Amino acid sequence: QSQLVDSGGGLVQPGGSLRLSCTASGLSLHSYIAAWFRQVPGEGREGVACLSGDDGPAWYADSVKGRFTISRPYDRNAADLQMNNLMPEDTATYYCAAVDPALFAHCWSITTVRTWGQGTQVTVSS
Repeated sequence: QSQLVDSGGGLVQPGGSLRLSCTASGLSLHSYIAAWFRQVPGEGREGVACLSGDDGPAWYADSVKGRFTISRPYDRNAADLQMNNLMPEDTATYYCAAVDPALFAHCWSITTVRTWGQGTQVTVSS
């Protein structure tokens, strides 16, 4: 059974950092585009970052460019999201995703996702 497990969320003050991790089992995440999405209550799920291959290319939403970095650890079947200079508007549930490897141009869209993680809550508040 293919599964993605998200972890690393929590409560952080504005300007702080968090590192989210997504661990895959039952599938090789390296065979997919790795992506992170986020969702706040009452709104749709939006793409945050995507990474094709181990080192790129990568895509980032304008709202997180320069603050977030998506990466794949070489020694794990996983994908990480380093989030720096967090702002209250980054508060959301974050979901890891395995995206169809042929659809990098649309990796920001939920229609390209083949497997979802269960989500991890990130709250940015003083």
